[in-house]
Amino acid sequence: MKLHLLDRSNRIKNSSFTITENRYPFFLKIWHYHQELELVVIQKSTGTRFIGDNIEKFNVGDVVLIGKNLPHMWLNDKEYFEEDSKLEAHALAIHFKEDFAGQGFFDMPEMNAIEKLIDKSKYGIKFSGDLTLIREWINNLRNLEDFDKVIKFIQILNNLARHKDYKLLSSNGFINSFKMTEKHNLNKVYEFIIKNFREQISLADVADIACMNPSAFSRFFKRVNRKTFSEYLNEVRVGYACKLLIEEKYNISEICFESGFNNISNFNRQFKKTMKYAPTDYIKFHAQRA
Repeated sequence: MKLHLLDRSNRIKNSSFTITENRYPFFLKIWHYHQELELVVIQKSTGTRFIGDNIEKFNVGDVVLIGKNLPHMWLNDKEYFEEDSKLEAHALAIHFKEDFAGQGFFDMPEMNAIEKLIDKSKYGIKFSGDLTLIREWINNLRNLEDFDKVIKFIQILNNLARHKDYKLLSSNGFINSFKMTEKHNLNKVYEFIIKNFREQISLADVADIACMNPSAFSRFFKRVNRKTFSEYLNEVRVGYACKLLIEEKYNISEICFESGFNNISNFNRQFKKTMKYAPTDYIKFHAQRA
């Protein structure tokens, strides 16, 4: 799964930001990034959301802000790819540059909350709680005249900046190391992990991709990510397991192997280490919040 840089400069050239309505049988399976920030509202469809090294289920109504140059992909569930499927993937996406309102605009004291929001977006942000008004504003944004559209969008960002119920998605280690990928080939390592985490992956496999010997790669990876390669891989697998547990399509034993673990005891141990819950307790915890 190759990482693609998407050039949106032509689309955004004649406006300060763009609003795109995406309607497909399924979202395009492209692991990609771009210089623009992206605010997404899922109107219809379900699946798995990949943002940096975060893997979670996505649902109708989700509101997510993705920072510039942060790799991401929306992968619909299997039934969307069936030949006779009549399902639809539908989302609204707003793309904008950090300085879309003018150089230094968000440096003003009155814009401090939005400036912080933009900074946090480098991790990816999933908003929760009551987002009814924000979704309504985003849905109606395309119907406004140019001036009113810009004012309303700034209002949307301000509302999101002051929204208390949110979650940062990607890890600090991924963000820091992704900045160094051109020099150290870590980008290819992340691509390989996301494509193959359900299979058995060895340190030697990824060291070879990074063009380093295993010992040197192990030291480098830990220095950059502040965790070992095996810890990183287990966290990716646990993230995918969380998505499967929430879907309730498989039992825990099946999820263990579907996520890339080779025995149930190790799965339980790694899951609890990462999530602070055993898998069964995680299901109960999520059911209470649903």
